[in-house]
Amino acid sequence: MSERILIIEDDERLANLIQVYLIRQGYTVEWYNSGDGAEEKIQKLNPDLVILDVMLPEKSGFDICRDIRTWFNNFILIMTASEDNIDEIVGLELGADDYLAKPVEPRLLLARIRALLRRKQIELDKEDNKELIMPFNGKIIVFDNLIIDAENRKVSLQDQEIDLTTAEFDLLWLLASNAGKILSRDDIFSQVRGIDFDGSDRSIDARISRLRRKLLDDPDNPLRIKTVRGKGYLFLREGDNH
Repeated sequence: MSERILIIEDDERLANLIQVYLIRQGYTVEWYNSGDGAEEKIQKLNPDLVILDVMLPEKSGFDICRDIRTWFNNFILIMTASEDNIDEIVGLELGADDYLAKPVEPRLLLARIRALLRRKQIELDKEDNKELIMPFNGKIIVFDNLIIDAENRKVSLQDQEIDLTTAEFDLLWLLASNAGKILSRDDIFSQVRGIDFDGSDRSIDARISRLRRKLLDDPDNPLRIKTVRGKGYLFLREGDNH
């Protein structure tokens, strides 16, 4: 069965072009043209991926992204006509998995969609997966009061379950599996996104920021995920004094 994509876009011509193009690539694609009722549409269809325009009538794409992220665990790709980088940061901070500025080049859109959906296939094939670096024998990683359960894709901190998106869990698992080792942005992009780092994409940085907040990790003095200037990110083991 082909993967399902829902386009939420009020520009009928653009939405039709994208829909026809993606159907030709083998996807099942539906289109909805308003922010009003979009959440109900997403909940009913439960698509593998939502392509979400920012400037929608009735309710903005940012508001929709923020509201559905509390229960929608599949992928969100935000599109906007704005060239302001702040929009990109806001979208990623609200939980979007990727971001594209209009006008959208079809082949780039397809490449981003394939990179996102590839993660879902990795999950389905995780027993044979060689993409993620998992040197641990078990499926559970424990750091003091933080428990990361790969088998059930659950994370708990101080006995309280933390709600993570698919992308956030994949990133946390990658970092925790390599605790004590600095992972460059190139490493992270190739592992969790399936694409090369272009030097300017902020999606990983935004995801790190969201993870820190959810892990109650002080960004100014992190005890879990440390930024190593010029090198990448380091997940700290207990007792590390890096």
